[in-house]
Amino acid sequence: MPIYEYACSACQHRLEKLQKFSDAPLTDCPACGKPALSKQISAAGFQLKGTGWYATDFKPGAKKQGSPE
Repeated sequence: MPIYEYACSACQHRLEKLQKFSDAPLTDCPACGKPALSKQISAAGFQLKGTGWYATDFKPGAKKQGSPE
């Protein structure tokens, strides 16, 4: 489940919430109670390091040869 960041436009309160993709976005601020929360855009919290990771997940020029039918 992803962690979403929210910010209140009324009181500037910020929070993070662990939610399912299917959950409705939060609207009411827990600090001031006003319906002024909005989701914030944030970077992913992980990096793929080491060998075997490619920018496009494929080696350039590498093609799989299918089995003859």
